[in-house]
Amino acid sequence: MKFKPHKINASHGTGRFRLKDFGSLGANVIFEKGVLVFHPKNIEIGNNVYIGHYTILKGYHKNKMIIGDHTWIGQHCFLHSAGGLFVGRGVGIGPGVIILSSQHEIINRDLPVYFNPLKFEKVILGDGCDIGAGAIILPGVEIGRGSVIGAGAVVTDNVPDYEIWAGVPARKIK
Repeated sequence: MKFKPHKINASHGTGRFRLKDFGSLGANVIFEKGVLVFHPKNIEIGNNVYIGHYTILKGYHKNKMIIGDHTWIGQHCFLHSAGGLFVGRGVGIGPGVIILSSQHEIINRDLPVYFNPLKFEKVILGDGCDIGAGAIILPGVEIGRGSVIGAGAVVTDNVPDYEIWAGVPARKIK
C-alpha cells in the first residue's frame, strides 16, 4: 500500500481561552477547572450554562457550536463542532459524553482511513433533552426535544421528540 502521509504544520493550540474570544457568551456561564476551548470565536454560549471539569469544547475554523440557555454539561465531555453543533435550551449532558460532527469517509480503500477525506455533518440536541453519562452521539444525528438517551448509548440515528433510547447501537425503548 502506498500513501503520502499528512504534513503537519501546526498544532490546534493549547485550548486556553479568554472570555472575550467567544463568538458570544451569556451571563452566568461557569467554566470549571481544566476546561479546554478551541476556536472560541466560532462558539456561542447562552445564559446560565455550566461546563464541567476537564470538558473539551472543540470548535472548528468553520461552522458553529451553539449552546443554549440553562444547559448543563458534565465533566470530561468532548463536544466537537467541525460539522456544526447546536445544543438547545435546558439540555442535560452527562459526564463523559462524546459528540462528534465529522468522520472520515472511506473513498479509497487502498489508503488508511485517516488519509481519506472528512465528511462534516451537523448534530442537533433539541430543547430539554437529556444525554446520559458516557453516551456517544455520531455525526448527522438529531436528538428530539425532551428525549432521553441512556448512559453508554451510541446514537447513530435521529431520535424523535420525547422518546427514550438506549443501547449500542441506540434503539427506542419507550
